[in-house]
Amino acid sequence: MSERPFRPWPRTTERPRRPRPGKSERPHGPWPHTREHPRRTTREHAADTALWLLLSLPVLLRSDPNDGGSWPLVALGVTVLGGCVAVSRRWPLVPLAITVAASLTLTLELFTPSYSLALVAFGYLAGRRQERTRGALWLFAAIAATGLLLTAVTHTPPAQWFTLLLALALAVVAPWLIGRYVRQYDRLVRSGWELADRMEREQAAVADRERLRERSRIAGDMHDSLGHDLALIAVRAGALELDPGLGPDQRRAAGELRRAAADATARLRDVIGVLREDGTAAPTTPPGETVEELVTRARTSGLPVTFAASPMPPLPGMTGPALYRVVQEGLTNATKHAPGAPISITIAPERTEEAVRVRVLNAPASTATTPLPSPGTGLVALDERVRLAGGTLTHGPTADGGFALEAVLPRNPPPPPPTAPTSARELDRARREVRRGLTQAIWIPLALLTALGLLMTGVALWTQHRSHLDPAEYARLRIGQPYAQVTEHLPARSLDGPPHGAPAEPPGADECRYYRTTLLAAIPVYRLCFTAGHLTDKTEVP
Repeated sequence: MSERPFRPWPRTTERPRRPRPGKSERPHGPWPHTREHPRRTTREHAADTALWLLLSLPVLLRSDPNDGGSWPLVALGVTVLGGCVAVSRRWPLVPLAITVAASLTLTLELFTPSYSLALVAFGYLAGRRQERTRGALWLFAAIAATGLLLTAVTHTPPAQWFTLLLALALAVVAPWLIGRYVRQYDRLVRSGWELADRMEREQAAVADRERLRERSRIAGDMHDSLGHDLALIAVRAGALELDPGLGPDQRRAAGELRRAAADATARLRDVIGVLREDGTAAPTTPPGETVEELVTRARTSGLPVTFAASPMPPLPGMTGPALYRVVQEGLTNATKHAPGAPISITIAPERTEEAVRVRVLNAPASTATTPLPSPGTGLVALDERVRLAGGTLTHGPTADGGFALEAVLPRNPPPPPPTAPTSARELDRARREVRRGLTQAIWIPLALLTALGLLMTGVALWTQHRSHLDPAEYARLRIGQPYAQVTEHLPARSLDGPPHGAPAEPPGADECRYYRTTLLAAIPVYRLCFTAGHLTDKTEVP
């Protein structure tokens, strides 16, 4: 977009219209369609419309006026389903709750021809689109509790409530679990593709870094070779500049050549310094230098160093470089803070022969102008190096004003802790989430079935207890007793009817009731028949 020149707004009472920002200029603020609630695509609108038409078909068939329904019920059901489909993407549990409420208004058994397909569809979509499971579990518990309350209020048989629980498990919970499984599987697949793409980008980045490092090493080699040649040119030019056998013009030209070589060397050093990695200084020590060679080089430089080391095999792993760094840091600190003071270096194995102790001690400098400073970044980095090698580092001033640096390093350093790559950790996390989802898909139906079985067992025992006639009470009953006297000895409920294969009831009886003889067994039962308000027959029916 080209920039428009600034123009003052016209002085009118109408508020100027703010220009709408482009896609790249829109902030991530509270716009109507953000990432949390993205704008629906045409494909999603088409899918929602198709789902609405599919779910409305059973309502149209069962609510047809020719089928005993009415057109207002048709319009109401279709409208409710349309609203449920419209909000199902943002609030997946709301359509499920509304559909359950519509089904309970028709029957307490929850299973209805008009809304059964909607229950299955919205149950699946709730599991597919809902992130957490707690809300769905609370909804299922509320449906079961509501069904139990309606059963108690309407005085319907408990069998209808068990039918409601069965319909809830098959038509709602099972599709919800399938949706949860599909969601977890899609998440695992998506995580796998994202990790593959990330690993590909990381591999490309690693390759680029390796190429840059190789170029830096090539530049370093070029600096070493060209710097050496330029230094030789400068030395020879300096010799020519001082040669008395040459004329003034030749000596002046040799001086210019020497200065040009020195300037070229300086520029080369600056360019190579730019090409080095950030935080990486130029090498100041030969690669692979031993502690003995380091001490020899320090003595050659004029440092008064005393070195005593017990013979020992080469130290493996990070112990050898850590030992070298302790000696190097001790010499550097002594040279910087106590110049001219004698330095003592001692390396000896510990008594257990499992560790090596190195000690760098420097005496106080007689001409020192500043006291020994507190540990700086060099000692902090050295402490980290020793810690990674599995050792310990101590340092501090001595009683006579000197400074001591001491480290204890193991001969066999522990292996570094394995660190899994970020991609592997994320893939493992995604697998754990899928495994947890599958576990929920297994234990939730098992828990529901177990709870339903225990509940049915409890209700059955409670019902049997209420229809159990104690044999002692049965023995007190006499033929001819009035109905009011007999009911004083009877339990609260009787059986729904005679058991299968029971003999025919006596002719002329107005009513016969059946009661359990034992609490757990279904047969035999007691049969009490009444005629004209009196007990006319009492029999134990096998």
